[in-house]
Amino acid sequence: MSIGIKKPIQDELEGLGVFSWDIWEKEESEFDWHYDKKEICYFLEGEVDVELEDGRIIHVGQGDLVTFPEGLSCRWNIKKAVKKHYCFE
Repeated sequence: MSIGIKKPIQDELEGLGVFSWDIWEKEESEFDWHYDKKEICYFLEGEVDVELEDGRIIHVGQGDLVTFPEGLSCRWNIKKAVKKHYCFE
């Protein structure tokens, strides 16, 4: 199971309607998370290390458009407070 990460251009963000999505904010912390649905999010602020079940660590942060697949279990380690737009499919 893989996480999709890219640095989108403004037109792509507008085409997806990212700026109309809800915003989630979280302070520096660590927690386990399971995705019951696919989530697409755009990081406005912050830095996170996402540890996958196989031990790989994926770094995401400001300016990243990230897709977390349905069924993914992981551990979030928020290094710098997060503010992101998000949408569950």
